[in-house]
Amino acid sequence: MRDRAAEPTTARRTATRRRARLAAVVVSSALAATALVEIGTAQPGSLQASEQTIKAAFLFKFAEYVDWPAAPVQPVDSPFGAAPVDPADSPFVFGVLGSGALADELLRMTADRTMDERPIRVRRLAARDVIDDLQVLFIAADQEDKVDELLSSAKGRPILTVTESEGALADGSVINFTVNGERVRFEVSLGAAQVNSLRLNSRLLAVAERVHQAP
Repeated sequence: MRDRAAEPTTARRTATRRRARLAAVVVSSALAATALVEIGTAQPGSLQASEQTIKAAFLFKFAEYVDWPAAPVQPVDSPFGAAPVDPADSPFVFGVLGSGALADELLRMTADRTMDERPIRVRRLAARDVIDDLQVLFIAADQEDKVDELLSSAKGRPILTVTESEGALADGSVINFTVNGERVRFEVSLGAAQVNSLRLNSRLLAVAERVHQAP
């Protein structure tokens, strides 16, 4: 006679699978709730402020769902000789070109917070600034004339590029914001992420409005 208690029944296995699916749905729904925040029916002035607040929150959230390649330890000259510097000890840097309101919100949101145990720094960029130290580069719509040049500079570097200009994915942006009705959404280019050696978490892709596959 078989010991039924020791052998999982079909019903038990089905229940286990259902719980696993439910857990996945809960996690995805939580991210979706953050990603699909409604801008609301505010007047144009406050609507713009709300949109920038939401996009700043998105930028911070994006960074949590991206894997960057491991950076090599770099030697740094000092009076005592060359000393290795661990990249994990350096700041995690968001660079913002244009959109002072978004930079202000991002500064407020990231105050006293860390990313992968690294202190967060927000840099307001000028057009010709060096971007070598950035992990995330945001290019506002009012800087559209500089999108091509900056995306070309970031191409092949481990930088998450985020834009809000129509057609920016075709120019090499990894993530591009869109506004659909009353909601801030985003589209993703897996090809651009691959070129920049970035790995995007499937949870992020699950709530994107559109995902462009790598060629």
